[in-house]
Amino acid sequence: MFRHVRLICFDLDETLWPCQPVIQAAEAECYAWLARFAPRLTARHSAQDLRDHRLALSRARPDIAHDLGELRLRSLTELLVAEGYEPDVAHRASAVFSAARNRVTPYAEVVEALQVLRRNYALIAVTNGNAQIKHTPLRDCFDHSLTAAEIGAAKPDPAMFHAASTRSGVPLDACLHVGDDPLRDIKPARRLGMSTVWVNRDDRAWPATLQPADLQVSAIDQLVRVLTAAR
Repeated sequence: MFRHVRLICFDLDETLWPCQPVIQAAEAECYAWLARFAPRLTARHSAQDLRDHRLALSRARPDIAHDLGELRLRSLTELLVAEGYEPDVAHRASAVFSAARNRVTPYAEVVEALQVLRRNYALIAVTNGNAQIKHTPLRDCFDHSLTAAEIGAAKPDPAMFHAASTRSGVPLDACLHVGDDPLRDIKPARRLGMSTVWVNRDDRAWPATLQPADLQVSAIDQLVRVLTAAR
């Protein structure tokens, strides 16, 4: 089924590592930093207020909504300046968040599975999120990494997949995309003629209105076994 594959694109959040605990910890660390260095802000705004403001800004500024780092920075800047702080405080707070955001813990099988796959395939990370792969435990597992902020569009926009093909020199019909989101990962990749693998770690039901992925797995080592058998 996958003998034609030369490039594998991997989504990151919830595909290669759990995301929500990392985001929650990073936001808590950032808020604690703000309580220390910008107490007027935290006296007026709760952590939920900061999230709500960021969400409202994303709706008001669809031109930057794909860039989560820029969105966070602009939201913090707006709130901090309103409390009389210099914009530099927002940059420092964003750096605190980013450092914590990169403290991801890959699922148990991921590092070894990627190392095995990289012997025979080019690997590219493609993410809508703002984790920086070079600062994570997976820094040595990919040939390239692409983010929505860099590309200027978030999945399901096809730009990310086209960029992966261009960066690697591998045509889309020789690419395999691996992700956890049926709508943001599997559907757009399939439309471009890519092979697809749905990572379903928590036994979710596939959307009845969508054509299934070519393969469903609950862990990346299962994909390794399938690809090994296909070679």
